[in-house]
Formats: sequence, structure tokens, C-alpha cells
Amino acid sequence: MAGKKEKTPLREDRTVGRIARNRMRIAWLYYVEGLTQSEIADTLGIGRVTVVRNINEALQQREVRIWITGEVAECLQLEKELKSAFSLSDAVVVPEPSNLAAIPKAIGAAAGMYVTEQMTDDFCLGVGWGVTLGESLQTLTRRELKGVEVVSLLGGIVQAKRFNPAEFAWQFANIVGADCYLLAAPAVVDSAKTREALIERCGLKEVINRSSTMDMALISVGTMAAQSTSFRLGFLNEEERVSLIKKGAVGDMLFNFFDANGALVKHPINERVVSMPIERLRKVPKRVMISGGAEKVDALLGGLKLASCNVLITNEATAQQLLVRHRKAKVSAP
Repeated sequence: MAGKKEKTPLREDRTVGRIARNRMRIAWLYYVEGLTQSEIADTLGIGRVTVVRNINEALQQREVRIWITGEVAECLQLEKELKSAFSLSDAVVVPEPSNLAAIPKAIGAAAGMYVTEQMTDDFCLGVGWGVTLGESLQTLTRRELKGVEVVSLLGGIVQAKRFNPAEFAWQFANIVGADCYLLAAPAVVDSAKTREALIERCGLKEVINRSSTMDMALISVGTMAAQSTSFRLGFLNEEERVSLIKKGAVGDMLFNFFDANGALVKHPINERVVSMPIERLRKVPKRVMISGGAEKVDALLGGLKLASCNVLITNEATAQQLLVRHRKAKVSAP
């Protein structure tokens, strides 16, 4: 059309840069200068909705990072009790969110801060998968470290990119500036023979052997509920879920299904999982369990035993329920 100017890469770059600068100005006024959203809107001559959108975008783009250093007395006491009850070397309890749907986000935020503080030069970190672990990316912070490695503890799930273990491991490694090692195979294969062939003949053994150099493993647990991530994504069907429950399964860790005593159930699925073997996880110096919510108490109790976890990051109400269950178990023990 006559007179119409076509966009050029230079103009597009300038536009993107201007948008980013405006977003950062809004974030600065809000978080540093302490102006309210309405005050920012009046100062810049824009709508309040635009201010809110830019603040949220700044958080999502990791241009703003919130770091909480204060302690909550009730949470500190729970941490102390958890360490004693479950023989943990460390525990982190986050305040109970007013919205229960925000529990994964709250725990994940604490996990990101915890991992950032723990990493050092030549650090090897194994990462699992799940919604809560995914939320840890929001507070994970890059540090000037050398020789950091991130290893995915589970094969991939091609149907769901958002919750794909490989995608999560890659994002995690990208943020901290680490080399990334993936178990480049489906999380669950058709047979134990296929699993063995992939490990022995297709290069996965090298990745699994990296467990011997791991300093920390980040893991979570899933439940046996139909809405749990493992089943909701359709990777395992309803018939398999029911059969696992009949075998005594209370939850899964990296698609390894276990009972209330923390023992793997005897089921064909556990022979078809392409994951870091649980016995290898138990040898990692720091085994960090990151999970919470009332529906996960049974799975957490079994999962803590299964991997012999020595660090727990959870929410306030879940910590209280774990301690109640622990006391009841001690009373009923012969």
C-alpha cells in the first residue's frame, strides 16, 4: 500500500528496547521508590491496568527478583521439629498461603532460594520434575560459578512441554549457567528389555553414572489421585493407576511407585521407568524433598523413607500434619 512504511529489524529492535525500558521504569517506581500502582499511572500518564501488566511481566521476565530473608517464628519451630523427627540435616518451612492453590508456588520459591545459596564451583545437581519444582525457577538466581552441571533424573514426556523433565532441566541449567545432561529417552518405555537396551547401548549409562559426582538431588513426590500430574497428563492410564493402588502404592518419585513404608511396589511399571535408579539417589550427599499439600502427606512420608531424604522443603500445614503422623506412629509402634 502506498505510503505505508514497512517494519525493519532495526525499528523492531528499537520498539522492543523501548517497551523493556518502560517496563523497568514502572518496576523501579513500584519496588524501589515505593509508589502505588495508581501513583505510577498518574506519574507516567498511563492506565493502572498497564502498570499491573508491566509489573507482572517484569517478574515473569526475571527482571525483578524478590528475595525474602526474614524468618517466621512458627516456621522456625516446625523446622526444628521436622529435623528431629525425620533425622534431617536441614528443613525449610514456608508460611501457609491464604490460597491453597498457591502452595506449589510458595514451596517452589523457597526451593529456588535454597538451591541458589547451596551451589558452589564444580557443583553437580540432579533435578526431578513436577509443578512445585517448576516453580523454583522463579527465584533461582545465576551466580558466577564454574563447572556447574545439571542432570535430569527422569526421561522425557513428549506430550506436555510445560511439565517435561527435560525442558525443566534445560531451563534450570540455562538460568544458573550450567552444562546440562539429559536422559534422552521416554520416561516410561514399553518393556524392561527396552529400558535396559537404552541404558546399555544408547548412551544413557553415562548420564546415570553422573550420580556418583552429584552433590545434591532435587526430588518431589506425586500422589495416586487421578488428578495427580503423572496421571492427569495421560501418560499412565486409569487401569494402571488402579492396579498400582492395589499393590499398595501411595505415591511416585520419578515415576517409581512406592508404598507407605517407602518400598518400591512390585509392578511392571517400575521396571519400565527410565530414571535415575533410587538406590543411586540414596548415595547423593544432599537429597532434597520439595513437596507439600494435605493430599501429599502419605506420599511424603513414604518418599522421605524411599530416598532417605535429609532435606525437606514444605509448607506450614503439611509440616504440622507430618509431625502429627510421626507422633502417632511412635505411639502405635510395638
